Amino acid sequence: CLFVFQKLTWKTKDVEKCTVRGKNSDECYNYIKVLVPRNDETLFACGTNAFNPTCRNYKMSTLEQEGEEVVGQARCPFESRQSNVGLFAGGDFYSATMTDFLASDAVIYRSLGESSPVLRTVKYDSKWLREPHFLHAIEYGNYVYFFFSEIAVEYTTLGKVVFSRVARVCKNDNGGSPRVLERYWTSFLKARLNCSVPGDSFFYFDVLQSLTNVLQINHRPAVLGVFTTQANSITGSAVCAFYMDDIEKAFSGKFKEQRNSESAWTPVPEEQVPKPRPGCCAGEGSAAAFKSSTTFPDDTLTFIKSYPLMDESVPSVNDRPYFTRTTSRYDLTQIAVDTSAGPYKNYTVVFLGSDNGRVLKILASTEGANASFNTQLLEDIDVYNPNKCNVQGEDRRVLGLELDRDHHALFVAFSSCVIRVPLSRCSDYKKKRPRHVQLAIKSGKSGPHEDSLKVCFRVLVDWMNSGGFGLRSELQNSWERARKVCKSNDVRTFGFSPATWTQIRFSSKRSGCSRREIF
Repeated sequence: CLFVFQKLTWKTKDVEKCTVRGKNSDECYNYIKVLVPRNDETLFACGTNAFNPTCRNYKMSTLEQEGEEVVGQARCPFESRQSNVGLFAGGDFYSATMTDFLASDAVIYRSLGESSPVLRTVKYDSKWLREPHFLHAIEYGNYVYFFFSEIAVEYTTLGKVVFSRVARVCKNDNGGSPRVLERYWTSFLKARLNCSVPGDSFFYFDVLQSLTNVLQINHRPAVLGVFTTQANSITGSAVCAFYMDDIEKAFSGKFKEQRNSESAWTPVPEEQVPKPRPGCCAGEGSAAAFKSSTTFPDDTLTFIKSYPLMDESVPSVNDRPYFTRTTSRYDLTQIAVDTSAGPYKNYTVVFLGSDNGRVLKILASTEGANASFNTQLLEDIDVYNPNKCNVQGEDRRVLGLELDRDHHALFVAFSSCVIRVPLSRCSDYKKKRPRHVQLAIKSGKSGPHEDSLKVCFRVLVDWMNSGGFGLRSELQNSWERARKVCKSNDVRTFGFSPATWTQIRFSSKRSGCSRREIF
């Protein structure tokens, strides 16, 4: 069960002003849209505040307000349905949202720093941002990355086509000179994320829905995201992964340009790219001689103002999705990942939320050249609870997924409730597993959470039955040892996760165990 440890109520005082503007009373509440740690002791919160966005600092231990309220414009949207992201990096607050009441000015913004100047994207310039829907922000290395979907400016002849993007800004960006890009980003670049199924005619999943933080795939930093098809296309969802160095490679490639309103978009010839290279951070690479972006030449600043879009897309890992679902009546909406699953902690379990209250559990290998081909659907669970969630009508869309590895649980967020789901549900498989596979599963902890800590090793049987799923060499080399275990009807212990251990009892069949009987 979930219990309230501390509760904080922040009500708006501007309801009357909001309704006078013609807004519905339901829109005139204070919807909390930003809730991020500012440091180890302070929580930063922003709310729509009846279309008057406002931010506060709270002491994390007591939830007491610290200091005065801060204007939330460009840090928090005006309306609850508008998208936004925000995070603190190096003492600065990076945000992406809408800055006005009419939601006509989208911005990627930096503020609240003690020494860094306030910076933003160029205003009302569709080459920088065009009707974006912001999904995620990540601090990585010397940059902050923003992930979003937007109307593609390079495909205007085909109507409004949505593409997913990753944008990058330098953390040491100080803006341009008084002549060009003063108080604007000088390092803003963006590239398309390519999540597609290869073939004679590529099938694209263009609309980003959710993204992870940086994790390891094949021992390389990467992110995983949920993508869906265009609104006017057939329903389909996919999970694609992207290496961070592939993202950097795209930002080091050619720029894209449109010479005039009638011409196609083409790569900018390399000889036309000025030095230092546009988009570089001051003090690095070709801009190593420049201590600050404010001293960049006008040619470099003018170029980046006109050509922020990269020509090459970021390819997905192995140039294809990890997982696709095109025959369902629902779309996938959220993702959470456990990267240390399996007996040798070399498998990744991906949890996917949907817009109809279901959570899918996917097993994926993250090691080896063909890792993205080794995926398997383990469970498709309906986690929506009408008795707890139908407060204001039925809204089955999963809005968030959060893993609690210590207590072996997954928290699923809906608009009016949060559901706790155990990561493994071994009791559901007792009647389904093969008779010759005897599982004696015990938890490494005792107490009220014992059931939630149990691990289902039935998935290991599925690995073997799937044929060629790619066992690690450690298991193959221990085959003779496993045969001895089977013959003696002994117990062998495998550690599934840091919080659990599992005993697997093997039974012999005729003269010995087949490989499928190991698990």
